[in-house]
Amino acid sequence: MDTLTQTFMQALQTAEQTRDPAALVALFSEEATLRNLTTQTWEGTEGAAAFWEAYLNTFASIHSEFSHHADDGHTGLMEWEAKGQLTGGHDLTYRGVSVIEHDGRKVNAFRTYYDSAAFIRPETA
Repeated sequence: MDTLTQTFMQALQTAEQTRDPAALVALFSEEATLRNLTTQTWEGTEGAAAFWEAYLNTFASIHSEFSHHADDGHTGLMEWEAKGQLTGGHDLTYRGVSVIEHDGRKVNAFRTYYDSAAFIRPETA
């Protein structure tokens, strides 16, 4: 049987492929919190929907590959690399780590840490 972390990884890849975060959002509890490198915190399933829609809208295309994951039944860790293209046409590849806290059925907290420098476009002469 898959862990919630494995289910989460599969749901993220499906969301990236279909551009529909519904199955991913369904993994979050009503009390969930989501954070990335910004100072903003998203809350609940509505916050999860907003977070994942904003994520998908950042890219014209994106695909995450997971190089390592672990799940102890309460905490999931995912190491990944994502490749794609920003909506403005800039190609990018970036790496990071995401952490979920869960009860085995629903995600209660999501945090992600990544190489934000990949999003800075080099200036052209």
